[in-house]
Amino acid sequence: MEKKSPISYCHLSPLLLSPNFNSAAGVQHQVQNESCSHEPSSCAHHRMAETLQLNSTFLRPTFFILTGFPGLGSTQTWLTLVFGPIYLLALLGNGALLAVMWIDSTLHQPMFLLLAVLAATDLGLATSIAPGLLAVLWLGPRSVPYAMCLVQMFFVHALTAMESGVLLAMACDRAVAIGCPLHYPVLVTKARVGYAALALILKAVAIVVPFPLLVAKFEHFQAKTIGHTYCAHMAVVELVVGNTRANNLYGLALSLAISGMDILGITGSYGLIAHAVLQLPTREACAKAFGTCSSHICVILAFYIPGLFSYLTHCFGHHTVPKPVHILLSNIYLLLPPALNPLIYGARTKKIRDRLLESFRFRKSLL
Repeated sequence: MEKKSPISYCHLSPLLLSPNFNSAAGVQHQVQNESCSHEPSSCAHHRMAETLQLNSTFLRPTFFILTGFPGLGSTQTWLTLVFGPIYLLALLGNGALLAVMWIDSTLHQPMFLLLAVLAATDLGLATSIAPGLLAVLWLGPRSVPYAMCLVQMFFVHALTAMESGVLLAMACDRAVAIGCPLHYPVLVTKARVGYAALALILKAVAIVVPFPLLVAKFEHFQAKTIGHTYCAHMAVVELVVGNTRANNLYGLALSLAISGMDILGITGSYGLIAHAVLQLPTREACAKAFGTCSSHICVILAFYIPGLFSYLTHCFGHHTVPKPVHILLSNIYLLLPPALNPLIYGARTKKIRDRLLESFRFRKSLL
């Protein structure tokens, strides 16, 4: 049987992290190999342990069992009071944004079309996780078919990559609007926004589809129980028997491709925005220019700051931070931005705010 290579989480971005990594087995295996090289008499015991481990494995399971937050037991039911309202807010907020931008033709502009893509992505991301999460919290551990687990794995990571790409596209849009205002209507059109959205979808699919394929190649698993609330890639990889080096290396490459490149692009775009704004003649003009970017900056912070906390906790607090905290941060990272984004744009974008208030007044007059 092949040795299972240890997993290095500090090389993975928060887009791909899973809080149930445990390197004890890898360390124990390494110690056994070293002792075998120094003490030949221990080799027989080492081979016997490997034989027992092989006998304890089983072929690809037909289902996995999601346990939620390990160690909390029935007390995790109370977390439905936290994640339930967050999911409801994400559904209502993003649904309202999409409805308003669909009805009001004055909002059919490139900037608002990108916002519609972000709202649709948020809606899909929250829905890919929250129903299963609430079911585990309320009803206890639940079984998930093997194929459905791989499907959820794909959608969670693909939609996260999609959201990061949309934030980069919105930053580029603002850079062109502020840096080249006269050429903006020519450079940024509705057709080009559509092409950009299609390119982001294809990119997300292309870079994430290897995840379930890399997992599907494994035939033997150590267990069926996933100590998590959803089927994260590394949470499932931890259960396989075999060499997971390809999964780890691809996770590293993907973290650099998504988080690294998108953050560099966003930083560069706002560098161009700052350079253009500082050349404006009056403070009022500078404040107005920065005001058009304030909503987007808030959305960027809402997406990347929880992810940064989750990443640092996994890298440096693995042995000090309890495992339920790891899983809590992972779920907050994925569910909080979809709930906050419509509030941020609804409150800080005048056209959307006025249209929403007009809709509420119209409904109130009907009643």
